[in-house]
Amino acid sequence: MAADLAANISTVYQAETIAAIATAIVPQQGSVGIVRLSGIDAIAIAQSLFQAPGQQVWESHRILYGYVLKPDTQQIVDEALLLLMYSPRSYTREDVVEFHCHGGIIAVQQVLQLCVQQGARLAQPGEFTLRAFLNGRLDLTQAEGIADLVGAQSPQAAQTALMGIRGKLAGVIKTLRSQCLDVLAEIEARVDFADDLPPIDEAQVRSQLQAILDDIIHILATAPQGELLRSGIKIAIIGQPNVGKSSLLNAWSQCDRAIVTPLPGTTRDVVESQLIVGGIPVQVLDTAGIRESADEVEQMGIARSQAAAQAADLVLLTLDATVGWQTAEQTLYEQIKHKAYILVVNKTDLLDFDKSRLDLPQAPVVYTAASPKTATSQGIEALEAAILKAIHSGNLTAADTDIAINQRQATALLRAKSALIEVQTTLDNELPLDFWTIDLRTAIQALGEVTGEEMTESMLDEIFSRFCIGK
Repeated sequence: MAADLAANISTVYQAETIAAIATAIVPQQGSVGIVRLSGIDAIAIAQSLFQAPGQQVWESHRILYGYVLKPDTQQIVDEALLLLMYSPRSYTREDVVEFHCHGGIIAVQQVLQLCVQQGARLAQPGEFTLRAFLNGRLDLTQAEGIADLVGAQSPQAAQTALMGIRGKLAGVIKTLRSQCLDVLAEIEARVDFADDLPPIDEAQVRSQLQAILDDIIHILATAPQGELLRSGIKIAIIGQPNVGKSSLLNAWSQCDRAIVTPLPGTTRDVVESQLIVGGIPVQVLDTAGIRESADEVEQMGIARSQAAAQAADLVLLTLDATVGWQTAEQTLYEQIKHKAYILVVNKTDLLDFDKSRLDLPQAPVVYTAASPKTATSQGIEALEAAILKAIHSGNLTAADTDIAINQRQATALLRAKSALIEVQTTLDNELPLDFWTIDLRTAIQALGEVTGEEMTESMLDEIFSRFCIGK
């Protein structure tokens, strides 16, 4: 059924040639812009628009130099390179052409417009990768790996995405599905030919299903890791005015992201910085000092600080080591103690520091020296270690760092897990063999949805609509 659906959709797509801008286009930035075509008329459209001087040969995987011309007037639109990739040796397994134009908006947009005028249509988001999937070059996990690689915010996220593209997850899932199919075949053989075959070895079936179930549970354990690598976490630095929140952000990010002065209330709005901690993307929010104030602008900043603290995944409640734990800190603590938090004792370099003099609540504590007077900041490594411990209870790396499933894959695997547990319940209740197959088929279908061996058109639309246009 899935193969028939893929064939039908592929036939519809192959009748059309698509075009899109395949690179980010920003005015006065980027030296090269790429317009990509894929489909049966891609080569013909390129030949109608591109003039290659001399005796350059139009053959697959060759780069031609020349000019993009308007067909009717022969006016030169751009000096460009043309990359030819004939089917099936291309990303989509169709004829693919790329115009490598000068960067910027005008030249690239003109080339795209000419391609459309010559018979191509504008591609939908992710349509090039969708065609690669429909034509058998990729499965769904590899396609999603490509999207993850494009959107990777850290080297670790990029490496995990690359393993997905290389089929690491697909290989495991296909093996598990094949094992389920083998078990199903054994059961159905006993149903159809009960008189000709020996009784099924129930203990062996239980063992096989349990091994499959254990592997699925192992893969499901990587879902939180996948979510962290893709989305990261949001951390809010909160505290009283002048405790060194902005200095902490500047020391941590190693740049002057926030204005630092000795005057309380300098920070009036939330200042953001993007960091990488242990391979995890982190959005750090430096907030305005929270205190009673008659200043209307400062009150607005304080309100935003409180909102940021409530929306954050992790809160760094920062206090001044020279002042210690006061009523104001206790008030803030009561507001955030239901969340994940770390106490950050800052400015430990400004006095003969003695931890025993601080009457702190029982909580994770980090001591830092990130004040304007500090030549070299201290405690940043300890802070990052505490953050990683707060994220994953000290264990950032999943059992298999080559696999980090996404939400769609996790949902399908949870269905497979539940179905296999139901099969075990059916065995425990000593129901007939026919009943064994019902939930086993559900597990097989769910596993097939992960790789695309079982799919619906709506499922494909949902997956590929999240891709960028041109990919």
